[in-house]
Amino acid sequence: MPPTASSPAAREVALTDFVAQLVRELEPLERAHNEATWACNVRADREAEARSIELEARIRTLFSHREPYQWLTGVREAGGVPDARLQRQLELLVNNFRAHQIAPETIERMVRLEQSLESRFNQFRARLDGRMVSDNALREVLRGSGDAGERRAAWQASKQIGAEVAPDLLALVGMRNEAARAIGFPSYYSMMLALDEIDEAALFADLDRIERGTRAPFERWKQEFDAACARRFGVAPEALAPWHYADPFFQEAPPAEVALDRWFADRSLEQIAAAFFAAVGFPLDDLLPRADLYEREGKSQHAFCLSVDRGGDVRVLCNLRPNEHWMGTLLHEFGHAVYDVRIDRTLPFLLRGPAHTNTTEASAMLFGRLAKNAAWLERWAGVPAAEARAIGEACRRAQRAQLLVQTRWMLVMCHMERALYSDPTQDLDTLWWRLVGEFQRVRTPEPRRAPDWASKVHFSVAPVYYHNYLLGEITASQLQRHLLSQVTGWADLVQSPDTGHWLTESLYRHGRIRDWRETLRHATGRALDVDAYIAELEE
Repeated sequence: MPPTASSPAAREVALTDFVAQLVRELEPLERAHNEATWACNVRADREAEARSIELEARIRTLFSHREPYQWLTGVREAGGVPDARLQRQLELLVNNFRAHQIAPETIERMVRLEQSLESRFNQFRARLDGRMVSDNALREVLRGSGDAGERRAAWQASKQIGAEVAPDLLALVGMRNEAARAIGFPSYYSMMLALDEIDEAALFADLDRIERGTRAPFERWKQEFDAACARRFGVAPEALAPWHYADPFFQEAPPAEVALDRWFADRSLEQIAAAFFAAVGFPLDDLLPRADLYEREGKSQHAFCLSVDRGGDVRVLCNLRPNEHWMGTLLHEFGHAVYDVRIDRTLPFLLRGPAHTNTTEASAMLFGRLAKNAAWLERWAGVPAAEARAIGEACRRAQRAQLLVQTRWMLVMCHMERALYSDPTQDLDTLWWRLVGEFQRVRTPEPRRAPDWASKVHFSVAPVYYHNYLLGEITASQLQRHLLSQVTGWADLVQSPDTGHWLTESLYRHGRIRDWRETLRHATGRALDVDAYIAELEE
């Protein structure tokens, strides 16, 4: 590496050359890795899995070299560079290099274990009544069955993967913690937050405010819901068990008071999504042909969006069935995709991505919510105008219930993962159910002793991620309020190109040129407003 130059102009020249050389190495590796990752998820492809492991290790090793990390740190400590965009790249690079200052052999072991866990989740199918079943099949039992025994069996089947992966997941947690402590962090969890520009103390202070602010409205809602649920199953409210709720983790509210699924039965969800996104200024012509949207053996049972090349090659994976849940999920994933493809492609490669994970989650959540919105249902699901007006209040209640339930669930995940990395040797099985009881008011099924927490895929394949969902919901509400007050009303928001224009110009196209706090302030004129989100859920 060249010596750290003394003048700002000289540092700028040297850093420009460094970034150009790094991108020449990184860009083709990243594209090839993303291709292999996509292949691993859409089919059980061992060759692609091996290729993904190799490329992931090469990318991480590229950032593990000590000399360039020290040089970049020196440039920053010398005062950085005058050019704001180059300075932003410097900040991101210092964080990325710091996160990977571990031995290459450790990197390779971690990558292999991570990929093994992801492949096992992708290929796993639960066993129910002697046959292999999909997550969709288990979810349909929990959404629709009136048979408590059938529900219990489906719920228990949804947890089978936990016992299978828990030992390897705990080994991976240990490896991650060891690597983080070697570079000065108390845990991998703390490291990941700090290097992703999240202040841990501030985050958990916000989580505490959210917990206090949503506790009473959630408990009022859940008391009413539990009473109705108890009547449905003919049991006392205190006898309700986790399998009486609508999904394996109680992370979704029960189906709305009005039957929304019927508006999507025998419909092409992708055609509905295409028509809607085109109307608001985001045609999906290039995105839909790249998507993989339906179930098959060996395919990942989840949903995600992947930008392969930080350009136009953006891909969505789903496992669609014609119901409201998957309509919302499809809108959510294309909410990620339209953000990715509207980022200014003239930006430097390192800035050609969403401002932060929580901002792309906000975009996805803003659109995903619309499957429960009366104005959207009227315009795009074919609900007659009179009926849409009649169900409007029920839809609002359903959306509020969903946000309440999701928020309390996300508190479980954030606190559980922090505790997992703080002390992976503690009694995690008991801790999980204590947090579920505290935040979700769901009773522990007795007797039960199993690593149910490990059956949540994010602990294995998306570590230290879940707080971004909650920050994303808060940001989505802030974007929504701004759109409704400054740009358009609901009737126009769901069909006007003004929606897409505002999101593109205020948020999407700027990529990572600012950190996420500045990005949100630029878009809405204010900082992240936790109190406004709490007030929204108190209504």
